[in-house]
Amino acid sequence: QIQKLCDRVASSTLLDDRRNAVRALKSLSKKYRLEVGIQAMEHLIHVLQTDRSDSEIIGYALDTLYNIISNDEEEEVEENSTRQSEDLGSQFTEIFIKQQENVTLLLSLLEEFDFHVRWPGVKLLTSLLKQLGPQVQQIILVSPMGVSRLMDLLADSREVIRNDGVLLLQALTRSNGAIQKIVAFENAFERLLDIITEEGNSDGGIVVEDCLILLQNLLKNNNSNQNFFKEGSYIQRMKPWFEVGDENSGWSAQKVTNLHLMLQLVRVLVSPNNPPGATSSCQKAMFQCGLLQQLCTILMATGVPADILTETINTVSEVIRGCQVNQDYFASVNAPSNPPRPAIVVLLMSMVNERQPFVLRCAVLYCFQCFLYKNQKGQGEIVSTLLPSTIDATGNSVSAGQLLCGGLFSTDSLSNWCAAVALAHALQENATQKEQLLRVQLATSIGNPPVSLLQQCTNILSQGDKIDRRGSKIQTRVGLLMLLCTWLSSCPIAVTHFLHNSANVPFLTGQIAENLGEEEQLVQGLCALLLGISIYFNDNSLESYMKEKLKQLIEKRIGKENFIEKLGFISKHELYSRASQKPQPNFPSPEYMIFDHEFTKLVKELEGVITKAIYKSSEEDKQEEEVKKTLEQHDSIVTHYKNMIREQDLQLEELKQQISTLKCQNEQLQTAVTQQVSQIQQHKDQYNLLKVQLGKDNQHQGSYSDGAQMNGIQPEEIGRLREEIEELKSNQELLQSQLAEKDALIENLKSSQPSPGTNEQSSATASARDSEQIEELKQELATLKSQLNSQSSEITKLQTEKQELLEKTEAFAKSVPIPGESETVIATKTTDVEGRLSALLQETKELKNEIKALSEERTAIKEQLDSSNSTIAILQNEKNKLEVDITDSKKEQDDLLVLLADQDQKIFSLKNKLKELGHPVEEEDELESGDQDDEDDEDEDDSKEQGHI
Repeated sequence: QIQKLCDRVASSTLLDDRRNAVRALKSLSKKYRLEVGIQAMEHLIHVLQTDRSDSEIIGYALDTLYNIISNDEEEEVEENSTRQSEDLGSQFTEIFIKQQENVTLLLSLLEEFDFHVRWPGVKLLTSLLKQLGPQVQQIILVSPMGVSRLMDLLADSREVIRNDGVLLLQALTRSNGAIQKIVAFENAFERLLDIITEEGNSDGGIVVEDCLILLQNLLKNNNSNQNFFKEGSYIQRMKPWFEVGDENSGWSAQKVTNLHLMLQLVRVLVSPNNPPGATSSCQKAMFQCGLLQQLCTILMATGVPADILTETINTVSEVIRGCQVNQDYFASVNAPSNPPRPAIVVLLMSMVNERQPFVLRCAVLYCFQCFLYKNQKGQGEIVSTLLPSTIDATGNSVSAGQLLCGGLFSTDSLSNWCAAVALAHALQENATQKEQLLRVQLATSIGNPPVSLLQQCTNILSQGDKIDRRGSKIQTRVGLLMLLCTWLSSCPIAVTHFLHNSANVPFLTGQIAENLGEEEQLVQGLCALLLGISIYFNDNSLESYMKEKLKQLIEKRIGKENFIEKLGFISKHELYSRASQKPQPNFPSPEYMIFDHEFTKLVKELEGVITKAIYKSSEEDKQEEEVKKTLEQHDSIVTHYKNMIREQDLQLEELKQQISTLKCQNEQLQTAVTQQVSQIQQHKDQYNLLKVQLGKDNQHQGSYSDGAQMNGIQPEEIGRLREEIEELKSNQELLQSQLAEKDALIENLKSSQPSPGTNEQSSATASARDSEQIEELKQELATLKSQLNSQSSEITKLQTEKQELLEKTEAFAKSVPIPGESETVIATKTTDVEGRLSALLQETKELKNEIKALSEERTAIKEQLDSSNSTIAILQNEKNKLEVDITDSKKEQDDLLVLLADQDQKIFSLKNKLKELGHPVEEEDELESGDQDDEDDEDEDDSKEQGHI
């Protein structure tokens, strides 16, 4: 039957026949998958190529191919049959994609908007990607506009296609960075976030879950996309996801799943594995947009499911890790209790409480570690809560330090380990706090003197298994040894305190020298590390435990080779490499909780140097100390020159600032000179205008009046200009004196440069750089001087012009003898001219006002005209519509008249026929009345029938 159907698909010329054959193949393809796949695949691909015009046959062909390739709808439960079906799917997929054109053809079919083509096409391509993802991804990647066509699915108005498009993109973007980048730059973030918002954020259904998984695919381990996500301000759009409220109900399974994925998405952006700069910028953005504050609200809320709470703690941990602003904010968060307690204290109470779930305790430890990571301020605050001066004497509130001490000495080994590691993180890379912690005194029992924290730790360590504890046997000792190793490393004072207790070294050597079982080998390795730290960081202040004596003790009691072998037990332990991979303490069960991530770094750093220190002779130690001293001296010299260069840099900065102020002053002077030149030009223009106006009235008298006006106005202007020129001169002299001071200062700097005979290359390069900067400054000062000289020359030129003008005015006044009478006449004429000028100005002003009023009136008339034109246009349109309606109604009337005439004619002819046949025909009036009676009878009969019914 399948063979016959394939022949019909291949040979039928009618489209209907081919379509029916393909439909029949589709119905057989689920049950007889192998047979249909082998015989019909080639024919189905041919149909896709040739019958694109018919969407129905294309849809059947795509569905058939999907049934052949897909493994989703397998009904077999047995493992063998399922495995066989998976192999079948991958084999048919391989046959299909062997010709790359088939995948390209499928991509082109997805451009069709028809639902019967697009939806099966999406499902088929998704199935291909699930079977042989990497191969199909490469084909899509090289096909033109391949990814862009698939991105259009997210914009489809039909939800089924849009949702299946999300699933398709999930399979497409899995483990392929190039496709992830293309999808991201095709505006995927915007579209996915819009879908999540439309579906109701965390309250949405499985579509939200699919979108979040796709976002994770795009962002995880893809720094380019993470940067694009941050710069596109998409982090701000994540904040509404976590507005979940403080209710005890409403946490459906889907909502929990959605929130898990949302929290994981935040962690992807701030993962410790990302480049530090990218993580830091994302952390700052999360604080600025209020996302961190929202997460802290969930952290302190009631009614939150335990798994969501654990994941939120882990997320907050990575948002604050190594970011000072976020760490400071977290330190200020208070739990909504009465009285309010810091969030850190509340979390630590959960960590040292053995009744809390193990996963939650691990999350709290990670949060505390992240809070202290590169946070010396936070480390100091934690240690200070243990110091005698800050402990609350009333005992009303418990502090973080007190909780850690309580956990350190409790009978639960897991609490011991967590508290020891947390306290070690408070000392990480912080020598000050290591010394401060030595001051901590503990009251062991009433009547006995207080014991230092260091002493108490060594006491518990030496007691070993004597105390009955819940949990692992070695967990407590491993935690304490990690704390002591962190505390003593890079802190000679702490080493001295440790060695001061005469019981410690014999205990360590005894532990290392014994031949114990595999479980105890790790404790032996940590004891060897602690003893090695006591040697390497020993400052030889205790005569009985100097470096050389401790080495001799090791050689006698243990043997150097044996000691190094025991030291190697740490890094060879199976859980060591697991802990060194990532900072989060993620353990499947409490037994695996042995190593801390930061401690593995310390072991890696110290293992080699301790080995060298053990094998070094005393002479080599002395040489090393001498080298250290030489290096310290060298460092002091370098520091001295660095300080000198820093001072010179400061002086150069001051000079640059002074030069910038001088430049500003120079620009101000230039503007002042320009204004003065323009004012002089205006005065010249006014002078020429007056001379011309007076010349029009009377040439002879005009010359007199011109001279009089000059004599009346010019001396005042000239006096004012002289004052301004004097001011300019004084400013110029002030600038020249400032420049002379700067020259002297630069010469002093040059003389105070360090001599070129020094051995330090850094100081020589620095002095060369300074000299270059001084040369540049000199050049700038020279240009300033040239500018000032050019200005002074311009000012001098203006002075000469003014002087010439003054001389001409005085000469003219002397050359024209003016009698007393003419002076009065000229004065009156000048007054007349001024009066006429003022009248003309007044008239001009009035004319301007009239023009303004006319223009306003014209604008108003124009607006009225426009409105009337629009009204006319509207009326004209209405008139045209009415005319069209009238024409239509006339046509209808004519048609009705024609119909009536035809009917009359027919009636007349029918009457004649009836007469011819011998039937009596009534007159028109009788017919009408008869018809009406019949109609009334029919109506009565109808109503009776209806009532009966």
